[in-house]
Amino acid sequence: MHAFLLNDILVIIFLSVVVLYLCHRVRLPIIVGFLLTGVIAGPHGFGLVKEIEAVKTLAEIGVVLLMFTIGMEFSLRSLLRIGRTVLLGGSVQLVLTILAGFGAARLLGYGCREAVFAGFLLSLSSTAIVLKTLQDRAEIESPHGNTALGILIFQDIAVIPMMLLIPLLAGATDNGGASPFLLLLKTAGIVLLVPVMSRWVVPWLFFGIAKTRSRELFLITTIALVMAVAWLTQRAGLSLALGAFLAGLIISESEYSHQALGDILPFRDVFTSFFFVSIGMLLDAAFFMRHPLVLIAAALAIVCVKTLTAGVAAYFSGLPLRSALVAGMALAQVGEFSFILSETGGAYGLVSGDAYQAFLAVSILTMMATPSLITIAPALAHAVVNKPLPRRLKQGIAPQKKEAPSRLENHLLIVGFGLNGKNLAHAARMAGIPYMILEMNPAFVRSEKAKGEPIYYGDATQEAILLHANIRQARSLVVVINDRAAARRITELGRRLNPGIYILVRTRYLAEINDLTRLGANEVIPEEFETSVEIFSRVLARYFVPKEDILKLIADIRADGYDMFRSLSRNAQPSCTMESCLPDLEISSFRITEEASVIGKTIGATELRKRYGVTLLVVNRNYTIISNPAADFVVAAGDVLFLVGEAGKIQAVKEAFNSR
Repeated sequence: MHAFLLNDILVIIFLSVVVLYLCHRVRLPIIVGFLLTGVIAGPHGFGLVKEIEAVKTLAEIGVVLLMFTIGMEFSLRSLLRIGRTVLLGGSVQLVLTILAGFGAARLLGYGCREAVFAGFLLSLSSTAIVLKTLQDRAEIESPHGNTALGILIFQDIAVIPMMLLIPLLAGATDNGGASPFLLLLKTAGIVLLVPVMSRWVVPWLFFGIAKTRSRELFLITTIALVMAVAWLTQRAGLSLALGAFLAGLIISESEYSHQALGDILPFRDVFTSFFFVSIGMLLDAAFFMRHPLVLIAAALAIVCVKTLTAGVAAYFSGLPLRSALVAGMALAQVGEFSFILSETGGAYGLVSGDAYQAFLAVSILTMMATPSLITIAPALAHAVVNKPLPRRLKQGIAPQKKEAPSRLENHLLIVGFGLNGKNLAHAARMAGIPYMILEMNPAFVRSEKAKGEPIYYGDATQEAILLHANIRQARSLVVVINDRAAARRITELGRRLNPGIYILVRTRYLAEINDLTRLGANEVIPEEFETSVEIFSRVLARYFVPKEDILKLIADIRADGYDMFRSLSRNAQPSCTMESCLPDLEISSFRITEEASVIGKTIGATELRKRYGVTLLVVNRNYTIISNPAADFVVAAGDVLFLVGEAGKIQAVKEAFNSR
């Protein structure tokens, strides 16, 4: 069996490559490509896949990981914000769609029980396809995205009572021993578990794991947490997908969310592809070819009905007409949980034969149309809104208040939180610049997070982590880490993900400048030569080189890629320093002792210039600087005198002044 499963996986992967490439050439969505792969490889196609149940198991893992990442990109605060949508919008959509399905089934001659069951099947939308498409389009946090998510969450919860009602619809007296009251208690317990784990358990657990610096251990811990919460929800009678979504919410509030998401994404993409392939395997292509027009017409009718019912629900949730129409079109397909209901209903005789195949064909057609519907929805909604409709209708019955965006925009992204990162964050905070920090030291992350810093644990060399940090909307990226390979990778990713971003990289070595610049860095600051710049600027100031000349020299050195340090000739003409322009003069200082004979005398009385040929520049008295003191200035014990003149003459003044 293991060999067959490996063969099936290879068949799916290689066939997907071919089909996805062809879909790309004709500009069909990638989800359609996976569905077509399942149709071709499934038992009703060429029968290339043998272990159907094993593939379905992989598909369930894909749904779990997909819902986990959705929860990660959401948050508990976001969920509370759309609570009205979940309850009001979800219930309105469910009731209206069940009624529409019931009416259509009755018109087709089905009994009341079968008609109610048909309403159940029609009422559910595809969480996996809708959220995957919205996620790819970065529209999860848009008004219509939030509304669609809220309605989908309500649908996932509603699957449970639907499953409990199926035996009653079929006339069975045994409901499997499930107690609605017990189910309610379990659900409440799991809901309470979310904030508890989010606040106390997850930060403590991931802090200990992150301290090990083992990426493998961090990944396994993340997967274990996802699977554990999903398992708990399943044991409580809820769905695996809902549990995975709750697990994502639990981690989303912690500083480790970026790293967890980056680790999970590659697995999500692989396993989610198996989900879409497994859905395609259900379609009997021969049955479809016998009734193509009828099935296509039925699919169009379902899309129209569900767009209307979901649009009305979104409208009553507070969306304006345009956004409500976009949300309605996003939810216009039949969902994957409908297949689970159909299998259960088939076991009780509520659906069978050609009716079952017709349901599968129509459902898959609506799923395949979903990515395209979501793409064209804004244009269609805009066309409807431009019609001469009442303004009140366009605005909605309870317009939602505009809220500040929950994700940063035009922000500064700092990678590394050493001394340079801390100073930069402090400067950004003082200047009112929004910023975010990525750091791999869990102790730093924990302590600085407690101080209110927007810091997260994450490896910025992973594309998913930079995307989660919203790098595409960032204005600047500053990399201040000591890992040369990581700095190169981050620079290349930053430039590719956001071509217009300003990238500054600190490096320890000059040799890195050309490579980092080639990878996309706007500026590279090498520590070894910046230290040299600081040293020589202070030395030049000591030798009275004008400040503007020093600043110009520093600018020239930086603009020239520090090449001046490497290629400056030993015979180059120096600036007009004290040594070159006034070779016999020097500046020196000495302190007036308690026994000095000059104490109490004025500067004029000492006759410094006339007798000794030196000039007094500055007197430092108790850390107070007195520049160019007047002739009547009285010398006191402890004064520090700064003189300019020949070395021998200054020494003579020192000896004369400090003698008794």
